[in-house]
Amino acid sequence: MNAADIMSREVLAIDAEAPLAQAVRLMTEHRVSGLPVLDRAGRLVGVLTEGDLLRRAEIGTDGDPPGWIASLLFPGREAGAYVRTHGRRVEEIMTDTPVTVTEDTPLAELVRLMQRHRVKRLPVLREGRLVGVVSRADLIRKLGEALAGPPASADDAAIEQAITEQMKREPWAPGRLITVSARAGVVGLDGVLFDIRARDAVGVLAENTPGVTRVENRIVCIDPNVGLISYDPQLELGTP
Repeated sequence: MNAADIMSREVLAIDAEAPLAQAVRLMTEHRVSGLPVLDRAGRLVGVLTEGDLLRRAEIGTDGDPPGWIASLLFPGREAGAYVRTHGRRVEEIMTDTPVTVTEDTPLAELVRLMQRHRVKRLPVLREGRLVGVVSRADLIRKLGEALAGPPASADDAAIEQAITEQMKREPWAPGRLITVSARAGVVGLDGVLFDIRARDAVGVLAENTPGVTRVENRIVCIDPNVGLISYDPQLELGTP
């Protein structure tokens, strides 16, 4: 699955020379966290985001005035900061080096870029032209569709084999210590592990296996340092 499968094709954009007040009004009315910025030829030249608008003189969030040392040593930097906190046109405030993707960018790469660059929206380009935008909301919507899909079916033998094979592929899963059984789609997990996080992860692995309707996780955890039971599901359930 790639960007073209989830992107919003009706893109709300703003002209680089537009007044900042117009951009803020669009973001507020349409409840979006950012706007692609286009030049007169329709090319993407930047992105205006909520982060670009946090420090503003109008609301007293532009920060303290620079000291004389900063003004003396870094006049260009301080001048640039003044433009960003006082500018009235979109092109003066926008981020002019936007992170972009193409229609065939995989979803995993989209997430990596969002996390690495701390952005919520990614413009999608085709031959340099804006054709869509992928947002976090688009990813969450696709996740919701996947979670709401009809459950898969499989017989008990296939379920046991699938869980066992998946545990072999996960480096954190000591499959030899776990016994897997399935009866009418209900999976039983028995054995001993040394980390409750691994126990929980095995349970999640089983839950995600096609055909599983319920998981009974009876795995006991033992503290490897002292050799004592650190978690017993029977005690949690109040079973003597």
